This record gives sequence, structure tokens and C-alpha cells, in this order.
Amino acid sequence: MSGFRRYAFAFGPLAAAALWGGMYVVSKWSFTFVPPATMGFLRVALGGLALWLGVRLTGRRTGIDRADWPAFVGLGGWVALTIATQFLGTELTNASQGSLLTVLTPVFAVALGASVLGERVTRPKAGGIVIAAVGTVIVIAGQYDLTTIAAGNAAGVGLLVVASFAWAGYTVWGVSVVRKYSALIAATYSTIAATPMLAVLAAVELAVLGRGIASIPVTAESIFATAYLGLAATAAAWYLWYKGLEFVSAGTVAVFFFLQPVVGISLGALLLGERIDPGFVVGSLVVVGGVWLVSRERADDTDHQQHGNDHQKRNDTNQ
Repeated sequence: MSGFRRYAFAFGPLAAAALWGGMYVVSKWSFTFVPPATMGFLRVALGGLALWLGVRLTGRRTGIDRADWPAFVGLGGWVALTIATQFLGTELTNASQGSLLTVLTPVFAVALGASVLGERVTRPKAGGIVIAAVGTVIVIAGQYDLTTIAAGNAAGVGLLVVASFAWAGYTVWGVSVVRKYSALIAATYSTIAATPMLAVLAAVELAVLGRGIASIPVTAESIFATAYLGLAATAAAWYLWYKGLEFVSAGTVAVFFFLQPVVGISLGALLLGERIDPGFVVGSLVVVGGVWLVSRERADDTDHQQHGNDHQKRNDTNQ
């Protein structure tokens, strides 16, 4: 594969960040008619179905070794933990808290990548992450009153911190699975594995609320929210996120997460006519600069590992 294509595929996470840009608003809005854990289950169930259909339509052989199934289940656990804490945390926090806490995911991913995978944290990568984090704070400060951060629910903030760590875990522990099989296979079966876990949480939530599944309204709004969260923010975005892991390190992929609030605020201005503060432009440029600096980095063993994966896939195909 040419260097150009390899570099272009690394921007799959950029597309994922764009799809996640409006997720906070849509999910927060959807909780007015669907409880958080139940919406999380519906989102992942629909996303898993869409990904499974993608596997079937592309005619890909799964060929998953029995010894690797626990890894897929483990990734499903990271997914379930992410969705449950993210949605419950979103319900309990305000927009400024939710947006600001997104900066923790890349930080956690770089730390885990270094400790678990032995990825090098070079000075350019560390500097790029710091620059992008500062830019994110500038962006959010221009859009929200940061004095409201302390006014939110502490439990909600804690849940969002756990969600950030869990997504970093899904990213880092997914590297070996993605590179052995593919982004599509890894995203598909980890999502399917998470579905029954979230089904249990949804059942408990509905029982506590004294509601049945039939109480969930089937309206244009609920269908739109579920479709957006399930098809765009889950099926497409998770595949694109993992696609980046086929070619670059977990820390490099994670830095694209900094673009999520930039995209979200831009969509708010474009679709809802929301005001954009001049600081947003400055902060966005700073974020882009930091992301660009990190995206130029390559893990030393990526080429070697990718070559090994391609060789393994050719052998699997010939068997």
C-alpha cells in the first residue's frame, strides 16, 4: 500500500470525530423520551446489526480463532462501560463539562499506549497533544461559560471520566485485534458482544423506572435519534476509528478526539444558527495545529507489524 493511501486512511478517525460532533446534543435531547441506558442499548444493537450486515455484504471471511474470542468479548466490555457511563454522565452534566472532559480520552490513550503497547511518546507527539488540549479549552471557553463547570453533578463528571478511560481502553486493547483481522471485523464483533451487556443494564433501568419497553415512544424524533446514534455515531464512526488503528499508533489515532468539540460547535452554528465566538476560530486553529503535529508521527513498528498482518491475511486466504 502506498504511503499516500496509508496516510489518507489515517484520517478515518477524523471522519469519526465529525460524526461524533453532534452526539452530545442528540443524546442529551433523546433522553427526554428514552432513558439513557435504554438508548445506549438501542444505539449499540442497531450499530451492531448495521456492522454485521456490512460484513455479510462485503463477503469478508471472519475466520476468528477460538482463542481470540475472549479478546472480542473484552472489547465488548469496554464498549458497554463506555456507553453506560457516557450516557448516564451526559444526563447528569452540562454541555461545558461534557465538552471539556473529551480532552481526557487522548491523554488516557497515549498513557495506555505507552504502558500496554510500548508506544513511544516522542516530544513532537507530547507537544502536539498539549497544544491540541489547550486549543480545545480555548474553543470551549469561547462557547460556554466555564464557571458553570463546578455547578454540575460531581457523579456525572466522574462517570464521564470513566467513559473517557473506557474508550481509551477500547482503542488501545483493540490494536492487536484490528491488525490481526480488520477494522470492520473488530468493530462488528466487539459491538455485538456489548449488546447483551447493555440489554441487561437497560432492563434494570426500565424496571427501576417502572417502565416497559412498550413505553418507549415510536416517533419521528425517537427514530431519528436512534438512527443517528446507531448508524452514524456507532456503526460508521467506530469502524472509521478502528480503521485508523490499522495504519498508525493508538496515541496518534486518539488525538483526533480533540476535534470532536470543534466539529460539534461548528455544526451548531451551521444547522442551528448558534453564535461562534472569535476565540473559537483561534482555538480551532490551535487544535488543528496540535492534531497535525501528532498525525505526522508514526509508531516505529507500524510498517513492520502491518507487513506481518498482510502476510498473515494472505496465508489465511490461501488456507
